[in-house]
Amino acid sequence: MKKLLSLLSLCLALLALCFTLTACSDGENEGDDASTIVLNVYNWGEYISDGSLGSYDTNAEFEKYCKEKLGKNVKVIYTTYATNEDMYAKITSGAGTYDIIIPSDYMIQKLREEKMLYAFDPAKNIPNYQYIQDTYKNLFYDEENLYSVPYTYGKVGIIYNKTMLTEEDLAKIEVGEGSWSLLFDEKYKGKILQFNNPRDAFGTAMYWKGININSAEKSDWDEALRLLTEQKPLVQGYVSDEIFNKMTGGSAAIATYYAGDYLSMVERNENLGFFYPKEGTNEFVDAMCIPKNAKQKELAMEYINFMLSEEAAVANATYICYGCPNTLVLDSDEYREEMGDEAYEVLYSQTENPYPYDPMYYGLTSGEMGEAGIQALVNNYWETLKTENAIELWVHITSALIVVGVLSYAIYDLYIKKKRSRFYRKSQSGK
Repeated sequence: MKKLLSLLSLCLALLALCFTLTACSDGENEGDDASTIVLNVYNWGEYISDGSLGSYDTNAEFEKYCKEKLGKNVKVIYTTYATNEDMYAKITSGAGTYDIIIPSDYMIQKLREEKMLYAFDPAKNIPNYQYIQDTYKNLFYDEENLYSVPYTYGKVGIIYNKTMLTEEDLAKIEVGEGSWSLLFDEKYKGKILQFNNPRDAFGTAMYWKGININSAEKSDWDEALRLLTEQKPLVQGYVSDEIFNKMTGGSAAIATYYAGDYLSMVERNENLGFFYPKEGTNEFVDAMCIPKNAKQKELAMEYINFMLSEEAAVANATYICYGCPNTLVLDSDEYREEMGDEAYEVLYSQTENPYPYDPMYYGLTSGEMGEAGIQALVNNYWETLKTENAIELWVHITSALIVVGVLSYAIYDLYIKKKRSRFYRKSQSGK
């Protein structure tokens, strides 16, 4: 009888739980004020003001805004990725469903062409879109401004430790003659950090040699692969976020990375410097997009509009130290004072190729390249380069294990032989 009552109680509890979950689910889908609506945001690491060290907490402030202005209980679930390729793999595999993503320009183009983005026409649906500079509208990755809203932009350059470079190289940098060749210089073997993504890594070699990074010629990519293969023994590591600790900690002398991240690093290590190579470089734009399968499209547009509001935009631009296309930020005295003159020089000084660059500097974006299958070729070459690293490491490890095994066996064999010899001598002496 007790077992029967226990079973009946369990069934009633499960039934009650089912009703509760159903009610919550219905409330979330309909935006019921009494429920909590989840907004899933997928962004780069260290790419939003998050409340740390007393800073503005963007997501918490958005939740507060939704409660006070919209009458909705909203919870922002915020997760991060290290590269565009990681983000692409996650959303295409179905491993995660997100309402907001913030890819780079070339990845936005790829996602748009694969019909994975929701068209929401920012000019009509995002009131604060009016504050985005015209320079950052109608760009190659979203020519009709239907799928994205620019968030940040930046340029790629070289970060270096002033105490670890030769006087000759420092002098060249000082007069504007710093070159991509620094990344391929044998005297800095083991002290060089390279990008851990194909787009930017191949770019370093191609900018150096003046090769069009949108080339549809296989021979150009063969040459770039050759250069990266020759560089490989000089490289300490292929890095993403790991670069921060390596450069600020002084374990590497040279790294190629984004200008905005340098501004964060130099605060922790005053010996660091930065320059844009004389051969030219790439400028990128990261923009807010809504995936086609997003569950909260209307709320996602509210989030984007909030991100463009002055307080949030200034806080985010100050926190992440990247260039900002929002005029509310650029006209802010608070922002200019907080960033300082050096940051302005690094972020907003014009190079020989102001954005939008000549197509040579877009970086794996042109339709011609896609039609020629170059993207697939580049990905394959990148995997080949990285796999060879892994294979070589495995060969070294295997060889070391074999040597250790042989030595261990030899020592063991010698020990056994000596032991047998002593036993034999004892047996012959009768002791």
